[in-house]
Parts: sequence; structure tokens; C-alpha cells
Amino acid sequence: MRASTTGRVLHDPKGGSFRFDAGAVCLDFAHTGGEGRYAVFESLHEPADLGEWLTQPPLGAVMTVPVTTGELTAAKALRQAIWDAAHDRAADRPLTAEAVATINRAAAEAPLAPELAADGTNAGWAPPVRATQALSTLAREMIELLSGPSSERIRECASDNCPLVFVDLSRPGARRWCAMERCGNRHKLRALRARRATES
Repeated sequence: MRASTTGRVLHDPKGGSFRFDAGAVCLDFAHTGGEGRYAVFESLHEPADLGEWLTQPPLGAVMTVPVTTGELTAAKALRQAIWDAAHDRAADRPLTAEAVATINRAAAEAPLAPELAADGTNAGWAPPVRATQALSTLAREMIELLSGPSSERIRECASDNCPLVFVDLSRPGARRWCAMERCGNRHKLRALRARRATES
């Protein structure tokens, strides 16, 4: 990855939005939608949607070759595998063979290749830039995350009804919430109400 800044704005289908930083681009990608009950959060409806997501920082991969329907399908499979693997690791469960195989399959493709600009101070991705390369880059980041020291810091939000996962990059390793402005504040409000109820 070319930049360390991660995080995206997530939109709740019931209304409202908040900034969520998963601590890794691959985990940000895992929160672009899903299957089953998570289908209401889907943001990658068409190949162009995937291209647009990959264009955003920190990845900043502007496609020079249009994203195909097949690449969108592969992206959603990788997204599900990253989601499953992150949740399994957060719960201290063994990773499923299917998730591991899907991540490895995506990582086996050629990744994005960095290219230094003529001025020698800026960098981009060497063309041609294809979605398959970007997916390989995301899969390789997930492999590095799962197999490295940060693996033990993969967490699920402490809220009872929030499934968001993140890497706890805080120095003390004490992050509990997907975002303080969302689940953190809700928890504080519930705790305050409970305290007042016992005091009255």
C-alpha cells in the first residue's frame, strides 16, 4: 500500500453515515457490502462501482483497463473471504479452508506495481492497471495481516449488534468500538441511562 491512511464513510440503509477506519485497506474493502442480511449494505452493484472504490485513497488505483463482470464476481468472493477470515481470527477460531483458498487464489495474481514519476518524488501504479491486480494487492495485505503480529489485534466491535471488524492500532490495544461516534456513544448513553435508573 502506498499510504497508511485508511478508513471510509459507511452509510446505514436506515439513514445516517459515519466514518469507520478498519485499520487496513483489505478490511475497509470487506465492509463494502455482503451476502444475506448484509446485502442491504451492498455498494458494489456494477463493475464501475468496484473501479470507483479502488480509485479512492489510499489505494488510488485508477483502472486503465475497464473492470469486467468476472472481476466484480471475483472481488465479491475475495471480500467475503476477507470478512470470514477476519471474524474467525477475532473470535480465535480456525480459518475456513474456503476463505484461505480464495485469498490465496487472488494473491497468486500479479499485484499492482509501483512506479516512480519522472520528478522522482511522486509514485503511482505502473500501467496497465487492472482490477485483478488491485484485488491481488488487497489479498496480499490480508495475508500479511493474518500471518503477522497485528493478527492478534483483529477485533469485532464490542457492541452486541455491530459486526464490523478492525485492526486495533491503538498503542494500548484497548479499542473496543467500530467508531466512538457510533457504537461508542450508544454504549455511553445506555450506561448513563442505566446509572440514572438505579439512582432514582
